[in-house]
Amino acid sequence: MKAKKRVSGPFENRLKELEKTIESKISGKLDDNESAITQLFANCSDLVVRKLHMLGSIPGMVVYLKVLVDDQLWDAGFLEPLMQPEAVSIDNPRQLYEILNFKFASIVQPRIATNMNEIVQSIVRGEVVLFAQSSSEAFTFGLSDKLHRPLEEPATEAVIRGPRYGFNEKLDINIALIRHRLRTPLLKTEKLCVGRLSQTDVMIVYIDNLAEQSVVEDVKKRISSIDMDSVLESGYIEELISDHPYSPFPLMQATQRPDLVSGSLIEGKIAVLIDGSPMVLVLPITFWFGFQSAEDYYTNFIYVTMLRWLRYLFAFLAMALPSLYIAVTTFHQEMIPTSLALSLAAAREVVPFPAIAEGLIMEITFEALREAGIRLPRPVGQTISIVGALVIGQAAVQAGIISAPQIIVVSVTGIASFLIPNPGMSQAISIIRFPLMLLAASFGLYGVGIGLICILIHLVTLKSFGVPYMTPIAPFNPTGLTDTLIRAPWRVMRRRQQQTQRRME
Repeated sequence: MKAKKRVSGPFENRLKELEKTIESKISGKLDDNESAITQLFANCSDLVVRKLHMLGSIPGMVVYLKVLVDDQLWDAGFLEPLMQPEAVSIDNPRQLYEILNFKFASIVQPRIATNMNEIVQSIVRGEVVLFAQSSSEAFTFGLSDKLHRPLEEPATEAVIRGPRYGFNEKLDINIALIRHRLRTPLLKTEKLCVGRLSQTDVMIVYIDNLAEQSVVEDVKKRISSIDMDSVLESGYIEELISDHPYSPFPLMQATQRPDLVSGSLIEGKIAVLIDGSPMVLVLPITFWFGFQSAEDYYTNFIYVTMLRWLRYLFAFLAMALPSLYIAVTTFHQEMIPTSLALSLAAAREVVPFPAIAEGLIMEITFEALREAGIRLPRPVGQTISIVGALVIGQAAVQAGIISAPQIIVVSVTGIASFLIPNPGMSQAISIIRFPLMLLAASFGLYGVGIGLICILIHLVTLKSFGVPYMTPIAPFNPTGLTDTLIRAPWRVMRRRQQQTQRRME
């Protein structure tokens, strides 16, 4: 799981010098501490170093990065009480800590730092560091509350019925959203830090006695072994800790919905939250998880069961319909009814390209239009993609470059891919579509059959943190079918919850 280390160079040498510097201890002299910090943060114009007299008489110094600290909270809630004179005399740092803890208990609890490494980590995380004269310890205050946005509905996971808010980029807020739904001390949160430069906080969340402890330890081990300069998004971790990083199928669920994460935790799964990313990883998962939506559990079970079978059907069409069309029209015309065969032949009479060339041109064009619709500004993105598809499709048919049946096949394939709730599963099916088309053009239906068998073999060999990917079909587990091929009523699903509660007891 460990990334390959780079060859030693100027950056690595500078990093080693920095590590040696921050290993030093805190000096009892403010000037020495100021000199060490300004040297570490040289050419950082947002660094604030300010000397003052704390509590009216104690020489002190505060250090922070002004872009990360809440100015209003710093001025009104921290600086003013710190400058007020204290009636009692202070003889040692421990007494100073107790007074500071009393003064700022309503805002934040101070922490004691004993070496320069802790000081540097506190500064870059947006905390205020307070030095006192003749003290070999410093005090840190978490006043960083600037970089967050309001809660909004996830754009990629919209629902008709259900909660309307999702995770944002603030780790503490995301944890609070989960705890708001699971109000139990059994909900455990363990923090790790990855990235030599980014120092990204990663939180592992699970419910004690529900999640397999061996899986929890495995996840912690894999994340701790990540050796990179920066980890900026959950996609880094998803790829680096995956059991099968070269598989197109998603082995973890990335979601912005707190209700989906909470429901998964109750099922014994583990959530991985990354500071700075609104996407939360849920693991382990199975193949069927890619066709489930959070709204499935808020809607009538009969309708949801129908929707799931509709998703399975259209997922197969999204994967295999173009290849089936190519195979039948190229090699197996005898399988087509006579009237339909004559209609297809008439439509393809003026087309100069074989079916495989038609399919590749239209599928690549469709994927390009979909990507353009995503990358363009939202007000014009959807309009451009829809109008572009209509104009290009109609012009291609009239020019005799593409046949009308091929346009229908590509359109149905595109609509089918939109029915899959999980974007990762939809992307995997889009990737698989092209090899199947090439097999169909080479060997007909035999090639399509071989391709589908290879995909099935690949699926049954996959594992997500030790869990077989095709569970509960392979290996077969009848109790798991109540939430895969169908969505059973809650009266039946409640039995699974009762079994879960027995495990907790």
